Amino acid sequence: MPEKNPKIRSLNKIRIITNILTTALKVWLRTQVSQVSELEVEIKASDRQLLSGCIPWVSIFATHAVYQGLHINQIKLGAENIQINIGQILKGQPLQLLQVVPVVGELIIEEKDLNASLSSELLLSALNDLLVKLLPDNCPDAKSIFWQKIILKNQQISLIATLTSVGKSIPLEISFYLELLRGQELQLSQIQVIQNGVLLLTSSDNYNCHLGSDVNIAELSLTPGKLVCRGQVNVNP
Repeated sequence: MPEKNPKIRSLNKIRIITNILTTALKVWLRTQVSQVSELEVEIKASDRQLLSGCIPWVSIFATHAVYQGLHINQIKLGAENIQINIGQILKGQPLQLLQVVPVVGELIIEEKDLNASLSSELLLSALNDLLVKLLPDNCPDAKSIFWQKIILKNQQISLIATLTSVGKSIPLEISFYLELLRGQELQLSQIQVIQNGVLLLTSSDNYNCHLGSDVNIAELSLTPGKLVCRGQVNVNP
């Protein structure tokens, strides 16, 4: 029986390694989220690059993912020059990143996703920090506030909550405009706080929120019922 063409053997080898890496990457991604509905991964690389542990280009598409309690409707990501532990992966061990990976992508979060995320420690921490920043003098204890609803409008966010004080439930509403000031900084403006139907705070001052050095947002869009974010984030090993 004639031997297979060397080029065919090489292509089959590349395909096998690509399939192993794709599976390993999917497994790794699934360990990062507690839930995901659809997950697609595409790898573009030569055999030499793959065998050296370098993935020159990867695209990821996921829908209905949950990351640390945060519900995300849709994610599109792309990354280049990813260094991984190829030797261990080919032996069946989990994928590991060997260096920081800059990831460019688009994130779509619908209003219903945010409201489903109100039990997330990440979101609760952000909301409670915002409350401390807006009402430093008469800020309630975080344990006494129950965040009920988030409403997305045109570049505006409204937060509906209930305060518990001396056995009474007191309605609280916070609204503000949100815009991207620069890649790592957001700005809150035209802030209003209404407690129990009474205007507690109205401010023409702006509050800036720094997102950290691993984030670089290019576009942030708020429309009724939807938030769209495009930019880059560093994924650390």
